[in-house]
Amino acid sequence: MLQLNHFSQNRKQSESKSEAKSFAERVIYWTIVLTPLWWLMGIQTIVYPIVSVFLLVAGLKLDKLMKQSLPICNWAWLGMIFAALWTNILGLESIGFPALKTAATLFTLFKGYLMIFACMTLPFWHRIQVKTIVRAVSWMTAGLLVTLAIQLIILFVMGPQESILPPLARLIPGEKESMMVKFATIRAFFGVPLPRAVLYTADPPILGVCGLLCFFMCLGESNQRLRKFAIAGSIISLIISQSRLAWICFPLVWLIIYCFRSGLARQGYLWIVSLISLFAAVLSLSVQDLIALPLATFNSGRPESSKDREYVINATIDAWKDSPWLGWGVMDKTVSWGNGAFVLPLGTFSSYAKVLYIHGILGFIFFIAALVSTLCSFWEPAIKGNPICQRAFGCLVALYLLLHATNLTWMAIYFWFFFVWLGAILSEQQQQDLNVSQWEELIGN
Repeated sequence: MLQLNHFSQNRKQSESKSEAKSFAERVIYWTIVLTPLWWLMGIQTIVYPIVSVFLLVAGLKLDKLMKQSLPICNWAWLGMIFAALWTNILGLESIGFPALKTAATLFTLFKGYLMIFACMTLPFWHRIQVKTIVRAVSWMTAGLLVTLAIQLIILFVMGPQESILPPLARLIPGEKESMMVKFATIRAFFGVPLPRAVLYTADPPILGVCGLLCFFMCLGESNQRLRKFAIAGSIISLIISQSRLAWICFPLVWLIIYCFRSGLARQGYLWIVSLISLFAAVLSLSVQDLIALPLATFNSGRPESSKDREYVINATIDAWKDSPWLGWGVMDKTVSWGNGAFVLPLGTFSSYAKVLYIHGILGFIFFIAALVSTLCSFWEPAIKGNPICQRAFGCLVALYLLLHATNLTWMAIYFWFFFVWLGAILSEQQQQDLNVSQWEELIGN
């Protein structure tokens, strides 16, 4: 009985302490809330990885490594870091380690896979609560409404404006596209001219990804008024991004959540195959035709973009075949079309094609292992009815589909908080499982 009382008191003390934010929580909270400031200063690409890696190093202690084990997915992302670093070094060695290319390559690794690992590990080494991340993202997403309103006013009153490269952005190594402040423009969508914006991101499809992820994150906000504004900001961001694939993934996440809550998740793949076969039979179409028809409609929304992406991805795959096992290590080759009017580096589109091209089959194995292990980490609690894990699982499935169109290392900095959210969910789940096991052990004694 004394042991039970002692356990209950410790639990109450830990719950009371959870109300006060830790140093890491405060840093992450304000880093998310002040996103517009970093955007206007042009330092987003360096602030987020520096903050995450700094907090990771600050929380690194041997006793934590010994007492609190990390999930398998965290180790898989760490393995991806070393695989990417090795192939990067081999590629840089083959071209003589030019200073600018070396700095840009290592910086891409720093703000990509290293930042993802740091963000997912932070909640295990610092006390970072899920609700803190959700509250910060809700404020940031609600603020998108104000930023978008200002941009639309500028667009319709003053006309399209040129992008601005803030002075501080010139000091950061690597490409400058992701550091520019861009304004809303008018783009044809299914033949209709409509406003399109990137807001705090570098590319409209990235805004679509952020809008989708933020929507399902903000569903957990406890403040109803703030939740409504955050959800509105997420939906409007998703719409104005004109990201066709993000639009398709949005109902897909809802479908996945519904399958978990209705008990159909274990048989989900059977239902999908059965429904596809049924529709094909009713419409007297082959499965290939059934897929080709909506795909043609999808591509007609912005046909030039779809053709360009397909062309670059195919060229990337062709280049990978010349160095299949370890890849090329660096993005040093380009592809051109339209009599040289358009030139892009190989690996510009599709994370999967880029990983094969840059890191070869070796890196691709580590990359897929990291993706699959992260997804599987949320499967069991999602099956047991944990709503947060259900939303996280659905978001990851959508993200993995979206990676086919955009590079993860290119867009990860714009939703870095999503990986902190994932890590916080896993950390809290681990702590809950530990508390349950301790409680059962005490009852058994």
